Amino acid sequence: MSVGHGEEYVREVVFGWDPMITATVVLCLAYVFIITERLNRCVAALLGAGTLMILGVLNQDLAIEGVDFNTIFLLIGMMIIVGIMKDSGVFQYVAILSAKMVRANPRLLLINLAFVTAIFSALLDNVTTVMLIVPVTLLLTEQLKLNPYPFLFSQIFASNVGGMATLVGDPPNIIIGSAVGFSFMEFVYNLGPATVVIMIFLTIFFDLVWGRKMDTTLKAKAHLLRYKPAEALKDKELLIKSLIVLGIVLFGFIWGHGHGIEPGTSALTGAALLMLLQIYKFSPEKQTHKVHAALGTVEWETIFFFMGLFMLVYGVEHTGLLALIGNKMLEITGGDLAYTSLLILWGSAIFSAIVDNIPFVATMIPIIESTADSMGGPEAIEPLWWALALGACLGGNGSLIAASANVMVASFAERAGHRIAFIKFLTLAFPLMLVTIAIAHAYFWFAFLQ
Repeated sequence: MSVGHGEEYVREVVFGWDPMITATVVLCLAYVFIITERLNRCVAALLGAGTLMILGVLNQDLAIEGVDFNTIFLLIGMMIIVGIMKDSGVFQYVAILSAKMVRANPRLLLINLAFVTAIFSALLDNVTTVMLIVPVTLLLTEQLKLNPYPFLFSQIFASNVGGMATLVGDPPNIIIGSAVGFSFMEFVYNLGPATVVIMIFLTIFFDLVWGRKMDTTLKAKAHLLRYKPAEALKDKELLIKSLIVLGIVLFGFIWGHGHGIEPGTSALTGAALLMLLQIYKFSPEKQTHKVHAALGTVEWETIFFFMGLFMLVYGVEHTGLLALIGNKMLEITGGDLAYTSLLILWGSAIFSAIVDNIPFVATMIPIIESTADSMGGPEAIEPLWWALALGACLGGNGSLIAASANVMVASFAERAGHRIAFIKFLTLAFPLMLVTIAIAHAYFWFAFLQ
């Protein structure tokens, strides 16, 4: 067996099986389990990666080479920072403050919480944001005797749209940014305007569909208004430390790009710094306890899912399948940049609505990379990356399984006795997602193709 880079691909695997077919079958089986949720997605991805190594499509060194550790470090670092930060109560503080700012008016609360979700999703990440905002939303809607569904629906859309604006906001952006080398500010500059326009459209839409019909009793409003935001802040010293470290990390994202410092390095170093500020006063035993607690906030299932997924996609790439798909795509579009970009935009949205947008983007990256030589080099295909980011992030709104944030919201809702039916969500979400893609199409045409 030989495994190489560039034009050299795997020649054979065990039993003389065709390597391309073998890798494709393993990848498809893993995706079936991930999509149907019949098997935990982390287990499915790791089993698939292990199978590729056992069958000889990859060896262990190549499998590790396929893992994007910048993405892994970025996720771990941000999860630790947010995990420590949430103990200060800052997220509950913001949610309660949002309710009081609108005097517990349900119509304005729907809009306010959507924008809070979008902003936090851009600065942190959308999965973490919904984990923190949704429980508070359920509390507020319970106090106001309101159906939480419109709030949860709007927050799913806001989390994916808000997350689209930055490097760290949505996992697809993290993967794209790490693979291509885009900076934090490049995402803000190129996708921020689209985020603002789409959020304004969604705000009007949600108000017309739900907001203007919402009402509650004066008694319920008075009860909610008795909540004091300041009481939600359980540890102001920790909040100050967390905000300082978060500011340093965000500065690292912006400044570090031109100085050889990857976002993963900034995030992981920031996490270590925040742990230091949290533990330095305590005894060694207490320090160990607090570090264990901080590391316990990391969603290790997600981390290992990413690692297994990177290995799976890398295995398929090494059989030459992705280069073949890239060439076919160029044949369909005739190598025209505009047609290729729009094919990726719409195709990414539709496919990301069917499957989780994380594995889809991980699969698409080497396909797009394979088109560079035919389309004028890496700089020439830059619009293709923005098309992929727009399509994947917005496509994440198309169904309940399309993005990790959606699954998280549905899980919280079900535990609170407000199950979100898959078909009910799909009936409105998919057409609305297509409308946002049409808006993105218009933005993309004027921003990148004129």
